[in-house]
Amino acid sequence: MIKSRFAIVTHILTLLASVEGEYLSSNIIAGSININPVLVRKELAELKKQHLIESKEGKHGGVRLIKSAKNISLSEIFKLVKGENYTLGLAKNEPNPNCPIGKKINQNLTDLYKTIDNNIEETLKNTTLETFKNQF
Repeated sequence: MIKSRFAIVTHILTLLASVEGEYLSSNIIAGSININPVLVRKELAELKKQHLIESKEGKHGGVRLIKSAKNISLSEIFKLVKGENYTLGLAKNEPNPNCPIGKKINQNLTDLYKTIDNNIEETLKNTTLETFKNQF
């Protein structure tokens, strides 16, 4: 889930950064991503809560970026999408507590996942949305 959401949110923000100051409709954004506008609107609502975009209703309405792309790191986007979860997840079943592996597997995996997420964040913090946008 995080993988696709990161791609969608990064696409949305990159598109908005590329038309700085202009309002884009969810239909235009969805057309660029090639997904249903309902999925775009769901992500736009979250981006609005995070004060990254603003919306305007009406014929020439839509959304636009309100925070400078120079001040948004890809790490910030990753953390927004990831939330409190780890990039990788634990099994849904509860491991056998009587097994030497089962009783410690979730804790050891959680420690590993913290390291992985920290490494991802560290890598992404060096790239701004502006720098990413300029690759297109």
